[in-house]
Amino acid sequence: MSILAYNGGIVIAMKGDGCVAIATDRRLGVEGRTVSIDFERVFEMGPRLFVGLPGLATDTITVSQKLRFDMNLYELQENRQMTPKTFATLLSGTLYEKRFGPYFIEPVVAGMDPKTNEPYVACMDLIGSTTETVDFVVSGTAEEEAYGMCETLWRPGMKPDELFECISQCVLNAMDRDAISGWGVKVHVMEKDKVTTRYLKTRMD
Repeated sequence: MSILAYNGGIVIAMKGDGCVAIATDRRLGVEGRTVSIDFERVFEMGPRLFVGLPGLATDTITVSQKLRFDMNLYELQENRQMTPKTFATLLSGTLYEKRFGPYFIEPVVAGMDPKTNEPYVACMDLIGSTTETVDFVVSGTAEEEAYGMCETLWRPGMKPDELFECISQCVLNAMDRDAISGWGVKVHVMEKDKVTTRYLKTRMD
């Protein structure tokens, strides 16, 4: 088993029309054994900026704390909010610094630009190579199943309610085919003036 799959987990981010969503499962496992059903692997980094850190749970916590520190330092020095694209660059550099002994995570960034209100999604590998897309990004143990669902259900121009329904169906169906993710879903939908967080119940087996 890959070290990236040791604790399980999946994160999906998806663009809509003037909105963006990020969803994750809530299971923390040790290979096939479930340890917790309320593990956080998506973190709020700003008013409309989230990062998902699927992979090894210890590195998820370490990197989230380091990013929080770096973001606070940036905002104190620059006296402004960090844009999602700038945040992705910061995260990429943080991962590349550790390329010879990397953090075992494959991050997903989702947010709204504070000036233009443009949605932004990106994903990275464990040494910070970044992919920015116009539709969706997927990371985690169920990514093969999730890509199939996202390619089937995603369409351009979705409003917030449609986007929530689409990303929810994608993550629920992907988890049904993956034994080491699941046990509930947390979904954040960002719009220009608010962030809506919802919890979904799933199969508990």
